[in-house]
Amino acid sequence: MKQIDAYSYQCGVMDCFSEMVKAGLKRIALSHPSASKELRDQYVPFAQMISEKYQIHFYLDDDPLITDLFPASMNKNTYNIIFYKDEKDIEEYKTLKKLKAKSVEQHEYDTYRFEIAYRFGKLLSYSDETIQNYIQNNDEKE
Repeated sequence: MKQIDAYSYQCGVMDCFSEMVKAGLKRIALSHPSASKELRDQYVPFAQMISEKYQIHFYLDDDPLITDLFPASMNKNTYNIIFYKDEKDIEEYKTLKKLKAKSVEQHEYDTYRFEIAYRFGKLLSYSDETIQNYIQNNDEKE
């Protein structure tokens, strides 16, 4: 079997998710997290090209939202590209980040942590069952 280089693989993932966003199957879609800003930024020209192709937008996230939806180490201290079609969806993402920061600051995160993870899952267009399953089976919560 022919080997696929990492850059081409990541571009394929972003293209697929971008098409899903355009089709309305996902409200937002995440690229795979990058370990550094420089590594993530090498994909920006491709993100621009596919965003134009699919008539969607992208957002460079230097501080990803960490929730109980995914293992903390998967996104902690990483850099991401978020694809979206409607401005309200990226604003919802930013609102969730602010809600988390405020609840952590006020020592109320335990009260809001399920809601934040659930709403994040909904932004990713996951079903209620999938969100519940991801949260319950996440052994690496923050």
